[in-house]
Amino acid sequence: MKSIAVAMATIGFANAQSQTSTAPKMKFDVASVKQNKSDARPVTNFPPGPEDAYTPSGGLFSGSGVTLYQYISLAYDFTVFDYQLLKSRLPEWVLTDRFDIQARGSGNPTKAQMRLMIQSLLADRFKLAIHFESREVPVFALVLAKPGKTGPQLHPHSDEPPCSTASPCGRFDSLPNPPGQFRIGARDVTMGFIANVLATSELGRPVLDQTRLTGNFDFTLEWTPNIPASPDFIPDQSGPTYIEALKEQLGLKLESSRGPVQVPVIDHVERPDEN
Repeated sequence: MKSIAVAMATIGFANAQSQTSTAPKMKFDVASVKQNKSDARPVTNFPPGPEDAYTPSGGLFSGSGVTLYQYISLAYDFTVFDYQLLKSRLPEWVLTDRFDIQARGSGNPTKAQMRLMIQSLLADRFKLAIHFESREVPVFALVLAKPGKTGPQLHPHSDEPPCSTASPCGRFDSLPNPPGQFRIGARDVTMGFIANVLATSELGRPVLDQTRLTGNFDFTLEWTPNIPASPDFIPDQSGPTYIEALKEQLGLKLESSRGPVQVPVIDHVERPDEN
């Protein structure tokens, strides 16, 4: 999924681990940063989300028409909750000005390694300084609606059909939507992964997995959204709400609670010098 705008609205997961001062920093060998003043749709070759499913790009990272905040979100795997915390504390240009970035590193880095390289690039070119703090915040606890029982669309991972480009495993996917509804799913993922996916849809707060379910699962979820996806979207009023779909299809429910969450703090950021 190449659209950053779409990706940020649908995917959110735990923060990527930052580089420490004692570990050698992973960096791109060359990088170009230029401001983009066009109205073209933002695209990048780097998929969002923490899932391991990733086709290495030979160290190539590219983005066109992408805001700095969206680059930061890719580098640190920010969630929608992170955005809500940060948006009022950032300079307006971080959220609105768009940039083209072309960078290449040596070898064939993994997705986690590419994140670290993007972090280094942002620190070098945008003087980005960031740290994370643990805070007690309102959360939803994800639990089983009925003890020991999951719903019909949440089940232990099956190897059939085999994982492939057409049927990927280990990552979130937006699936073809039924008329007037949204449909999402994933294969071979943990309940912690599912909790993070659910947190970005319509809830507005982090979701902590407290189902006590171990192992990996396959799931799909269909619901009628509260907010239309586009002006011509006609909601299916007969479809389930998000909360109803969680219970009926996955056998899960959400309980209001408070819990510790790692939240990002942006200490410093500057406009880049173009080259």
